[in-house]
Amino acid sequence: MNVFLQSVVNALQWGSFYALIALGYSMVYSVLMLFNFAHGDIFMVGAYVGLFVSTALVGLGASGVLALPNWLILVLTIILAAILTSFVGMLVERVGYRPLRKAPRASAALTGLMIGIILQTGNLALLGARRRSFPTLIETTTFEFAGVTVTNTKIVIVLVSILLMIALHQFVRRTKWGMAMRAMAYDFVVVPLMGVPINTIAALTFGLGSALAAVAGILFGLAYPVLEPYMGILVGWKAFVAAILGGRGSVLGAGLAGFLLGFIEIFVALLFPSTFRDLIAFSIVIVILTFRPHGFFGEAYSARLRL
Repeated sequence: MNVFLQSVVNALQWGSFYALIALGYSMVYSVLMLFNFAHGDIFMVGAYVGLFVSTALVGLGASGVLALPNWLILVLTIILAAILTSFVGMLVERVGYRPLRKAPRASAALTGLMIGIILQTGNLALLGARRRSFPTLIETTTFEFAGVTVTNTKIVIVLVSILLMIALHQFVRRTKWGMAMRAMAYDFVVVPLMGVPINTIAALTFGLGSALAAVAGILFGLAYPVLEPYMGILVGWKAFVAAILGGRGSVLGAGLAGFLLGFIEIFVALLFPSTFRDLIAFSIVIVILTFRPHGFFGEAYSARLRL
């Protein structure tokens, strides 16, 4: 039982990363009917932006210019990195995807892959291939409950992820911008004729998704403090799978599917050799999609709206 509960705790942390990144995939596909295959690399960019912001704030404190407590440095790092990375996402939409909005979807998919390669290569060219360590912003405190070990870092990661998912859900459901995003997802052709600015909504969607990916990158840096230019590839593809599993445009679906994928991977590694983790995990996902081809909360009509 202790091993089971410990695995649940680990799965919640691992699933938090997938859930936050999957939200960006799902939002973009919901509004523009395309997948941003550069999103995993935006997660990487967000992690590096968080690294530089936090290092700068820690350096200001060490020099005596502006001494801030670590918790405030973490909060400022999350806010500033999310804002800066959202601009990266909006730039990707403006330069890479907007000119191809009426092009075949395959062209947009290839563009996304190329943008990801540009981000990776740019990182290598500017910073080199050396791995970098994320600064320690949370002094690790370990709690033990009934033989289960939980660190304060794990608690922060899971709580921040859940709070952001709730905030995004409220934004999409209760604000006029969220209403415009849902309307665009429902009918991409008619809604712009009613005065909804498609370019603004597209940029907003990319910006929000990129901000969430940046937060995921910072939380990932807190848990696994070694960053490298290719860190977003595998994590990004798995988050893409979670977005498909959750259903098009569903915030709740993407979040739940991200956590589910985290649970599957952790428990597969617990029961089988770790080399079979991805094989078994993706096999389970394929079985689920066989019976739920539109995902947990996807709707059959949504795939036909743009035909």
